[in-house]
Amino acid sequence: MTESNRSTTGDREAGALMSEDVSEGVSGEVPREMPDWEKRFRAPRVSLPDWAQDAPHRSLFVSNATGTYELYSWDRSTGEQHQVTNRPNGTTDGVLSPDGAGIWWFDDKDGDEFGVWRRRPFSGGEDELAAPGLDPSYPAGLALGRDGRTAVVGRSTDEEGTTIHLARTGEPPVEIYRHRESAGVGDLSHDGSLIALEHTEHGDAMHSALRVVRPDGTAVAELDDTEGGTKELGLEVLGFAPVDGDTRLLIGHQRRGRWEPLVWDVATGEQSDLALDLPGDVSAEWYPDGSALLVAHGFEARSELYRYDLTGRELERIPTPPGTVSGATARPDGTVEYLWSSAAEPPVVRSTAGGVVLDPPGMKSPGSVPVEDVWVEGPGGRIHALVQRPAGAEGPLPTVFDIHGGPTWHDSDSFAAGPAAWVDHGYAVVRVNYRGSTGYGRAWTDALKHRVGLIELEDIEAVRRWAIASGLADPGRLILTGGSWGGYLTLLGLGTQPDAWTLGIAAVPVADYVTAYHDEMEALKAMDRTLLGGTPEEVPERFAASSPLTYVDEVGAPVHISAGVNDPRCPIRQIENYVDRLSARGAVHEVYRYDAGHGSLVVDERIRQVGLELDFARRYLPQ
Repeated sequence: MTESNRSTTGDREAGALMSEDVSEGVSGEVPREMPDWEKRFRAPRVSLPDWAQDAPHRSLFVSNATGTYELYSWDRSTGEQHQVTNRPNGTTDGVLSPDGAGIWWFDDKDGDEFGVWRRRPFSGGEDELAAPGLDPSYPAGLALGRDGRTAVVGRSTDEEGTTIHLARTGEPPVEIYRHRESAGVGDLSHDGSLIALEHTEHGDAMHSALRVVRPDGTAVAELDDTEGGTKELGLEVLGFAPVDGDTRLLIGHQRRGRWEPLVWDVATGEQSDLALDLPGDVSAEWYPDGSALLVAHGFEARSELYRYDLTGRELERIPTPPGTVSGATARPDGTVEYLWSSAAEPPVVRSTAGGVVLDPPGMKSPGSVPVEDVWVEGPGGRIHALVQRPAGAEGPLPTVFDIHGGPTWHDSDSFAAGPAAWVDHGYAVVRVNYRGSTGYGRAWTDALKHRVGLIELEDIEAVRRWAIASGLADPGRLILTGGSWGGYLTLLGLGTQPDAWTLGIAAVPVADYVTAYHDEMEALKAMDRTLLGGTPEEVPERFAASSPLTYVDEVGAPVHISAGVNDPRCPIRQIENYVDRLSARGAVHEVYRYDAGHGSLVVDERIRQVGLELDFARRYLPQ
């Protein structure tokens, strides 16, 4: 829930297309005739509560209790909860000030992600402009000071690139950083004397370098593992030590081919590499007293938690059920709260103290079926796929290949209402962690560069062949679908693999890569330059090879496309270009446009979209 640089520079998947660990919902009575798939969307759920560093009884979370994702405050000492935001298209970007006195939330227009930060008192009251003097922009990180009057605000615009400002109550904002390439606020030290920034001044938007500056913008320390862009190693800010005068900064690095944490003392330059003996990616955050780290370990689509004592250098596992921990935080009393789910069981906020931390009232979500792990040999190595099938069903089955977005993301053993809806209707669902996915090492994530889209589809094709050969999938009833980058791969796959798919369903996709580049937000232009090696004018052949529009005349399967008219990540004009080409040749297609950005935060709208997709498959997939 905390604003970060990666939410604006990393992937197309960020924004309104949220993880379904924070589910959609409406409280109240449920008609008996409502199907399970709809109940999963309507059941009220909550995100992992964020809490104020100096007032830990005050928390902020996201809930869908009204039918739209909004921010809620929670006073743990009294049990009182209040809705903080109330906008037609929902609100999810919010930050609680360290003193617990105020809530900052990002105010954009109809999901376009371009707006300003507003602030309101925790106890209620009128909203006000949080940083007067700063024009609207895309957010590029936010850090709030413990003094209650200081903020570090990151901004991104097409004209200016990235700027970072120090904003103090009653004073004009002061610019402390500016660069054309992507950057963002990492963290503000506990005493407010140091600011950590992530930047990509070297031109590689997939691998950030770090700079620590004083509040006046003067540099204190630099750390760059990219070696001027010649070595593809990234760094990320995980947070300053929560102790006054402590100059230790927890960071993530990729020096051994995966994400791992280390402690960097920015005053002395000393780096303490933890070298944790765990396979897969590892991240961490501080315990509140700075003596230990809460370690999050992800491996082969599952995750777990550990406590790492910095003095004794001891690693102790924190018991959690098998599945996925999508967020965790250590409380001042030493307990850990975490948001957990599995493919079969809906998300819940639990505590190591026992029990559920925050249980919303109203209807409970039905579960679904567990996932099966499949490993398939592909052209770039072993591919991990997750398979769900209706309970007791025997193949061959109509099969949905539900492709994740990002591209730097991965499917996991976590609850997702969309795939569960397909399973309810008799489909097997296959989710592929193709090259480009996270969680399988840096080389796997970085492999898609230059042959963008085509690399991922090679892996999807290898899993498709396995699904048919194994008897799971009916080769005459195969659906390719996905949202964001998954929607892009859907359209690209329909054109480059026209004989492989029976129909396609693409949500908020890249459809015309050249036009998408020119219309999208600046941070994504930087990402596309990194992925493809330049601009459309510099490497036109790469953009052409990776653009679904290039292959639109080869598409033979019926196509359903849904798109937000205010989307800054996969803008509407490039989708209209693709649809016009389908129309010109009389191809079977349907288009659904809705008033939002990169997906919708409104439950009824999300249900409407899933209903249209299910109906499209019913009408066009052979029985």
